[in-house]
Amino acid sequence: MKTEPAMASRSGLEREQWRKLQNLVAAVVPANAFQRRKLNGLGTFVSVSDFQARCPFTTKAEIAGDQQAHPPYGTNLTFPLESYTRFHQTSGTSGSPLRWLDTPESWEALVDNWVEVFTASGATRRDRIYFAFSFGPFLGFWTAFTAGQRIGALCLPGGGLSSAARLRAILDNQVTLICCTPTYAIHLAETAAKESIDLGQSAVRRIIVAGEPGGSIPAVRKRIESLWPGARVFDHHGMTEVGPVTYECPAQPGRLHVIESAYLAEVIDPQTALPVSAGATGELVLTTLTRVGSPLLRYRTGDLVKPLQVTSNPCECGRHELALEGGIIGRTDDMLVVRGVNIYPSAVDEIIRALPEVTEYQAKIFRSGALSEISVLIEITPSTNQPVQIVRELERRLQTAFNLRIPVALAPAGSLPRFEMKAKRWVTA
Repeated sequence: MKTEPAMASRSGLEREQWRKLQNLVAAVVPANAFQRRKLNGLGTFVSVSDFQARCPFTTKAEIAGDQQAHPPYGTNLTFPLESYTRFHQTSGTSGSPLRWLDTPESWEALVDNWVEVFTASGATRRDRIYFAFSFGPFLGFWTAFTAGQRIGALCLPGGGLSSAARLRAILDNQVTLICCTPTYAIHLAETAAKESIDLGQSAVRRIIVAGEPGGSIPAVRKRIESLWPGARVFDHHGMTEVGPVTYECPAQPGRLHVIESAYLAEVIDPQTALPVSAGATGELVLTTLTRVGSPLLRYRTGDLVKPLQVTSNPCECGRHELALEGGIIGRTDDMLVVRGVNIYPSAVDEIIRALPEVTEYQAKIFRSGALSEISVLIEITPSTNQPVQIVRELERRLQTAFNLRIPVALAPAGSLPRFEMKAKRWVTA
């Protein structure tokens, strides 16, 4: 599948980024107290590279501190409060929730980004899009729904319904595209099996997933696509603080493109803060070029990515935007050190999801003396004839991957929690 390039050339895209950056800085310096404090004394930026060399980073802790000192919304507002019409907040999975306001102009820019996500997936006005989550203050749901309306598709909200009721709505309305988390796509299929619903009879041909790294993890993608016959998984990621950031490359599954018409992107070493080379893993840093009402300059997202080399040649899909191989690899704040071994939850997830017999799992972190330890609980399909062999096979695969013995135990069917939003499978015992 090939889509029309977002920009005719890499140089044209970079010129447009510089123009937008100049306009952004000109707007925030006189009016935005938070940004004025950060930029005070820096003078005029003469290029993007000059901006990246001299503008300080922004951190989540910095934003949180500002909102605590100036409740409820902080000082990162470019316009008077009455100019803002949208309120959203972060999920709070890695700290206190952050509140975010948008003007109508900033909101439309965010919706434009989600239109890019839909367009790259091949969605059109002929699609029927089901949003399989409860609508709360999290930004992603609302931007996606509005973008679905923007492209002219029939949009069906799934808030307030059980998983079984959502499945019936998906089949009854001949839904062709589902938006949900990777975990919930698997859970819906699990529910379908319990309800004797044949997903092979559904009209679903695309599943856009977000909220977790799973969409770009090959084993998770394969698992979802096997459970939803005829459907292709498209990954996407974003944050309430910055908006919808990436879309999956139509030509290369598991590769995300940054929407660089809306973001100035950098990838840095989390420890040294220096740029990483192409192919190396680093932390994604973003400047919001179009969210003028509540902007972020050089925001350290905490997302670990592996950028490909940026050249004048387009990607196989015809686009010139920065490509991230493997999507979001993990987060700087979720790496665990178990007996001296670095472990990312996404790596464990890939190993477990490669076993189709495992329906759900939970990882427990606990202390044994001075060292951290990990154990895993799994649920398996009721039809599995030799569950002990699955346990042993998973232990073997974990040992091979991490050179670490990780005990695995069976949990009773249905005993582990299921998740509609971001899964919380890692718990501290």
